[in-house]
Amino acid sequence: MQLQSLEVHGPDEFEGAFQAATKRQARALSVVSDSLMFNNRRRLLELAAKHRLPTMHTQSLWVEAGALMSYGTYFPDLYRRAATYVDKILKGAKPADLPVEQPIKFELVINLKTAKQIGLMIPQSVLYQADKVIK
Repeated sequence: MQLQSLEVHGPDEFEGAFQAATKRQARALSVVSDSLMFNNRRRLLELAAKHRLPTMHTQSLWVEAGALMSYGTYFPDLYRRAATYVDKILKGAKPADLPVEQPIKFELVINLKTAKQIGLMIPQSVLYQADKVIK
């Protein structure tokens, strides 16, 4: 399997990128979640469904919007940890003295409606591992 990237600079380039992916016989897309992609996620996911391409993301918000699946940091946990840091700083701790923490909780979210729409069957063993399944 060869990984290839498609670069777009604006939403007007999405259709051409999907046509190029189809021409290259892409079997799936992993989408970088920058502001361009996130702000245009509905359009991007419509095109993915139209071209029957499953998409993988790092944030569950994408799956709730219609992406196939995501695996990434569990954001509510990050927000709680950030609040702890803010509390320490407001109480006088120097930010440079606080330890750097890495996320410890991750979540796998799968959208079965999208899987059905693009004709993809998710194995039961994968569904058992999911933290959330959208039916």
